[in-house]
Amino acid sequence: MTQKQRKIFYPSIFFLGIILMYFQIQIFRNTIINWVIPASIVIVVAVLSFLMDFKNYKRTYNYSGIGLYLYSLMHYIIGFGFIACSIFMLTNYYLADPNLKTESYEIVDRTWIHGTGTKHHYGKKQPVFTINYKGKEKELVFFAEYYDKMDFYKTIEFETRKGFFGFDILENKKLN
Repeated sequence: MTQKQRKIFYPSIFFLGIILMYFQIQIFRNTIINWVIPASIVIVVAVLSFLMDFKNYKRTYNYSGIGLYLYSLMHYIIGFGFIACSIFMLTNYYLADPNLKTESYEIVDRTWIHGTGTKHHYGKKQPVFTINYKGKEKELVFFAEYYDKMDFYKTIEFETRKGFFGFDILENKKLN
């Protein structure tokens, strides 16, 4: 690959990683998986990419010193790392077992976050409910419309299915 092609390639991979990061977060919220697993995938892929490709990155840009390492790691983490992790999360989610099982869990804690995403929910408080799902705490984020009555809800009912890599996927969440 020529230097000119690499100057297009690295930013393209970087922006693709940012876009996929958004979808990965949405899927992470509906998957029972320890955060260490996706974080490990990002770090391992970023380090391997760094080791295999750093010479090309160094020849592509005129950075020097610590800046060279910081910018290259940023590209490898956000670009290659999040692309690989997104492929993992999307595969687990979209190639999951089609059999659904309905379950109900008691809410053990509640809090809220500022909404992100569409302009309809941006900046509004979204309730976050914590359940004890098979011995693991899982936070479930709901739309802002449930915020005002969040203290009245006692349980969450949802359907689960087994993901492609064995991590449970939550669907059709309903507050009771």
